[in-house]
Amino acid sequence: MQGVNLSMVSEFVLVGLSDAPEVRFLLFVLFLSIYLATISANITILVAISTDERLHNPMYFFLGNLSLLDILCPTITVLKMLEALLHENKVISFTGCMLQLFFLIDVVGTEIFLLAVMAYDRYVAICHPLQYLNIVSMKLCAHLAIGTWVVGFFNSLLHTSLIFTLFFCDSNKVDQYYCDIPPVLALSCSPTYSRELVILMVAGVFGSSAFVVTLISYIYILSAILWMDSSESRHKAFSTCGSHLTVVCLFYGTTICTYVRPSSTYSPHQDRIVSMLYGILTPLLNPLIYSLRNKEVKRAVGRVIRQIKTAL
Repeated sequence: MQGVNLSMVSEFVLVGLSDAPEVRFLLFVLFLSIYLATISANITILVAISTDERLHNPMYFFLGNLSLLDILCPTITVLKMLEALLHENKVISFTGCMLQLFFLIDVVGTEIFLLAVMAYDRYVAICHPLQYLNIVSMKLCAHLAIGTWVVGFFNSLLHTSLIFTLFFCDSNKVDQYYCDIPPVLALSCSPTYSRELVILMVAGVFGSSAFVVTLISYIYILSAILWMDSSESRHKAFSTCGSHLTVVCLFYGTTICTYVRPSSTYSPHQDRIVSMLYGILTPLLNPLIYSLRNKEVKRAVGRVIRQIKTAL
């Protein structure tokens, strides 16, 4: 029977935020506003990158991929939460829960590898500026971007198969506003230790590999910046990687708090807040961080906004 789902549970109930009826409508308006702002901001970044020839280079190609991930991440989780808040429809099918978790882990895993690739890109740009276009060609960029999506897919496939071949026989109330690894694992009536160990090991190998690439890249970047002669050169160099470093710190901080720990330490109320940080606020903050700290992006985004206003 190994690998066959023996579950007696055919659906799950997402209790999450929808268990507060007195503020349910206010929460709906709040999260709908944040979601629409997130989608608008990231679509604006994508349009700016695709229509401005000055942004047709590796750095902004990867930024476009990041914006696409930042559109997908809240879409996977927030739309179901909005339905629960508005219509009190907290039920999600077993298959729906499995697909939601799969796509969420896929996006999160892909973003981890993409941030590592972006760190390597910044390392080459600052430490080897004369060879940059030869080393980081658009062909290499395409291969690296495809690789991040493929690795994210198979990483998610492994995690999802390990979780949803467990036995769910009693409670079906997911104490979260979407299906995620810790709250779903907490519902299983099968022994979960061995699978948690495999999940942690796989996540540890992949996550630590991406983190090491990011860390080493920034060690070389900071070393190169410190050896620069003028303060103007140092400021210019740091401005090209400051946005990415801010995004990296924000992303790793929230995901580590959520996933790098056993399910026995799962705290529903604390995890709801942390999951909102990386699942809702981070995708909104990323385009703002890049557009505010990068003059080229700011200029291109401003042009897109002016064209939209003219069209309206």
